[in-house]
Amino acid sequence: MRAALNYFSSDIRCWIILFFVIRLYGITDPPLEAAHNWRQACGCMVARNFLEVDANIFYPRVDMAGEKTGITGTEFPALNYMIYLVSKVFGYTHWYGRLINLIASSIGTYFFFLLVKKYFNPKAALYSTIVLLSSIWFAYSHKTMPDTFSVSIALVSLYSGMLYLERHQFKWLVVFFLTGALALLSKIPSAVILSAFLIPAFDGIYQSRSKVLFAFTAVLVLSIAGTWYFHWVPYLVEKYGYWHYFMGTDLREGARALLANPFNTTEKIFFDAVKFVGFAVFLYGMYAIIRASDKLLIYISVVTVVIFALFMVKAGFNFTVHSYYVIPLVPFMALIIGWTISNLRSKTLQILLLLAISAEGIGNHQHDFRIKETELYKMDLESIADSISNRDDLIAINAGSNPQQMYLAHRKGWIMSNEDFQNGETIDKIREKGCVFLFINLTEPSVVDYELPFNIVYEDEHYRILNIEVQ
Repeated sequence: MRAALNYFSSDIRCWIILFFVIRLYGITDPPLEAAHNWRQACGCMVARNFLEVDANIFYPRVDMAGEKTGITGTEFPALNYMIYLVSKVFGYTHWYGRLINLIASSIGTYFFFLLVKKYFNPKAALYSTIVLLSSIWFAYSHKTMPDTFSVSIALVSLYSGMLYLERHQFKWLVVFFLTGALALLSKIPSAVILSAFLIPAFDGIYQSRSKVLFAFTAVLVLSIAGTWYFHWVPYLVEKYGYWHYFMGTDLREGARALLANPFNTTEKIFFDAVKFVGFAVFLYGMYAIIRASDKLLIYISVVTVVIFALFMVKAGFNFTVHSYYVIPLVPFMALIIGWTISNLRSKTLQILLLLAISAEGIGNHQHDFRIKETELYKMDLESIADSISNRDDLIAINAGSNPQQMYLAHRKGWIMSNEDFQNGETIDKIREKGCVFLFINLTEPSVVDYELPFNIVYEDEHYRILNIEVQ
């Protein structure tokens, strides 16, 4: 029995499988949880439109573009397209993205373990990976979002690229190219992971010929991602008239936004990433690697921190309000924490710190696996909409900037504010553009008892629906 327990506790595959099984809880939930349901709804609607409208991966489309086609610039929709491919076989449902991301993130976690084990030691690799599994990674690998998905693919790319530089086998260069391009296309900030290649680029132990071919391939990867984000995304926006993707802000403006919100900025780095105990160990670890003069960890730290700082500044205010922006930094933080714990002399202290970090991380993200009963009424939106309208009728709903209810209604149209619904000119404009129904969510904050001169075609405790079609 003891031998079996020792085997389980020391084999990272057992830990990855355990965390995988735990995160299956609520895997079939719709995007109703509090944290970033809007982001998941966007991803789901893009996938559903591939299935129902057009399967061309180069033309992602959303549902809240009013009378327009909905085609717009987004991250390269790799995760969305995988959802579409699964839906072609099994029919569409909202949770495929959760499962695909969970599988990809589990694979990425294993490659993270292999990287740490390769360049440090098995104990540091084991501890670092457990920290990563317990971090913000725990919650966001369970969501239909491309963040852990992209970073996981980048970890595979990093491992493959290092194998090519060492073994000079072309197959590893091919894997590096495919996974590197997919990672950057899915989310540009995964470049934080791939920036580790700057270290061997200046290391004399690798053959010059291998470096040249690798550098050429890396430039090709960057060119593909750059073409998508800096040519194709602006082209789609200009041609189809709907802006959706956030391209970042001016560096000066971004720096001012971060400095103007110091609490939120620091909170995203330590509280949202690895929580308090983990961050305390991370800070001590940064001191420890300098004291130990560990050149590799110092190089990794400098490169990672500099590149991530650039992304922070580029994101600006958005970094202070969105937890998932810190995800590309978390593998580095987990590495430092795991390495630090593995170098402690006391085995008891090692175990206690791992338990504290894991308990704190999982405990602070448990709400992401539950849906409030007060939100479940939204699941009736599609059946309500079907009872009074056709699928191609345009609607408007007072959801602010959150497309969640538009997605759940399975309609296209406008998401608007309560104030917009009280503005006669605004209502007239969307009527002229083909809006047929106003969906008024009566539970939204600041909703007033609208007195609009239109027929009420449906009403319950949650929604009032008005027919505003121009006759």
